[in-house]
Amino acid sequence: MPETQEIVADGGGGSGRKPQNKLVQGTSAAGARALGAQLIAFYFRAPVKAFFRLRVDYMHVPRAINPRVQAKERWSLRQSTPGLLVHAVKHHGWKFIPNQVLPPLIANASVGTILYTSYLQLLGSLHQPSSQPTKRVNPPPPFSAAFQAGSAAGAIQSLVAAPLDALAVRFRVSDMLEGKYTSMWQYGKHKLHEIGLRGVFSGYALSLLKESLGCGLFFGSFEYVKQQAYFSYLTWYYGRRRRKHHTEHVTIRPHYALEPIFLLLAGFSASVTQQAVQHPLAKIQDVHYGRLESIDYASKLQHASALREYAYSYERTFAQCKKQATKVGGWKNWLYKGFVRNTLRQVPSTAAGLIVFELARRKFGDAGEAIAIEYENSTILLS
Repeated sequence: MPETQEIVADGGGGSGRKPQNKLVQGTSAAGARALGAQLIAFYFRAPVKAFFRLRVDYMHVPRAINPRVQAKERWSLRQSTPGLLVHAVKHHGWKFIPNQVLPPLIANASVGTILYTSYLQLLGSLHQPSSQPTKRVNPPPPFSAAFQAGSAAGAIQSLVAAPLDALAVRFRVSDMLEGKYTSMWQYGKHKLHEIGLRGVFSGYALSLLKESLGCGLFFGSFEYVKQQAYFSYLTWYYGRRRRKHHTEHVTIRPHYALEPIFLLLAGFSASVTQQAVQHPLAKIQDVHYGRLESIDYASKLQHASALREYAYSYERTFAQCKKQATKVGGWKNWLYKGFVRNTLRQVPSTAAGLIVFELARRKFGDAGEAIAIEYENSTILLS
């Protein structure tokens, strides 16, 4: 008679729990990425945006008004994020936080929330089991479904973030220091009115391509490594052990550390594949945004329309990029310069965000039934 074990459902929540809104899960992941970036930046003594590419740098003004940062003194706790904020509040009052720090912080969190929430909704529509409020999706979504959902979510994010990108590329901290704008709120309102819709969406094609393709690979890689690769490893590892030591049928519960390891690997692979696309496109985008900024400045001085310059902006950006690539030995050398360093810096916060994203998805899901993987004369039980 085959050996059996009692199947126990995963604890931590009964099947009667009311499913929570996917917005909570998306917000948790977005917040975790921002928090992870802050903690890692503090640990490595470097700016936050070096670890996680924030759309709007909310520490730009605090750094600009800090004399130690401007004097390029040796790093100390006074140059950490809390230290910079304490100095800013001490000299400019508590209103500095809601006027200069809170607006870009809210903008970054909102964009991240939209990305994760959109992804969950779209994945559920493309892969029916993913729409169920269970702790573990079975069968797991294929790479194609996760890639499509991620690409669509990235496109939505790029559309919502277009005004933020337009504001960030035109931002000059000197305008704040000279009193031209009293707050980020005033700067955003004035600048958006000044550049109009055409200015906001100039260069949007590059942003759409970068976010859509990058997020597709990001979520596709994450889901694939987290589940398909994990399941394949379990069948290979425990199947090999069974063939060596046992002949009767048994139920196996995998070691508790295996799944967290694959979750970390999933975050790492997601970050690397996303950067493989977004890093080179960001190089081109930076050149293009610089050109757009020059066009805006010239048209403002000449009191002339910039429509003609906008029409040829992509063509001239390509020519400028080609010149820069030629100087360093080709497109590959130029596009991927600094790729390894930037990717390694981004991995910790990205992996942390994805882990919290996954934990939140499971926390607010019903326990459901244990997943049993049948392999030869054994059952691998995931409870």
